[in-house]
Amino acid sequence: MFILLILLMAVSWGIQWRLRSKFKKYAQVGLQSGLTGAQIAELMLADHGITDVRIESVEGSLSDHYNPATKTVNLSEGVYAERSAAAAAVAAHECGHAVQHATAYSMLQFRSAMVPALSAVSRFMPMILLAGVLMLRFNAIPLLVGIALFALATLFSFVTLPVEFDASRRALAWMDKRGVVTVQEHAMAKDALWWAAMTYVVAAISSLATLLYYVMIFMRRR
Repeated sequence: MFILLILLMAVSWGIQWRLRSKFKKYAQVGLQSGLTGAQIAELMLADHGITDVRIESVEGSLSDHYNPATKTVNLSEGVYAERSAAAAAVAAHECGHAVQHATAYSMLQFRSAMVPALSAVSRFMPMILLAGVLMLRFNAIPLLVGIALFALATLFSFVTLPVEFDASRRALAWMDKRGVVTVQEHAMAKDALWWAAMTYVVAAISSLATLLYYVMIFMRRR
């Protein structure tokens, strides 16, 4: 199991490297439409009748996200003002989450409902798991609590997968229908979003493998 975790870490690093390489490559491909990421986002929101979501610029690289609590599409500086295939892909993807929110997409609602609980326990979970392993000979309850909390985090990772894939599907379908990208640019956007999705897939598998690792430690006691 330990070897599997190391392997998954290596795969995760490789996918992250590939993702950054893809986005760097596609960031250099200018859109024939001349639209910036922010303008792409404005168009997609407008086409879906969404008027209560703000588009904001945030610092960082690949720090783009949609915040359902504040109803903001947050685009990194490299996406907000850029006119590239990569910027179009990211902006449309994040707006895909806004569309999910506006249409009450069930998996997004489920994930959002889990956030408060995860936020409350995430800072204590590593300590609980460590204490549980150290105290296992004398008391199994702390490790069981840690496993239960980690199972919740693992569930969150897997719930995230359909949310991310659906947002990309909505983004690509809209870009194709709206005609804001050429066939070649659409293919680049699809490729970039696929690699982004793979980071979530590996994260979910890694979380499950780690959960099983702690379960095995608990089972050995018995």
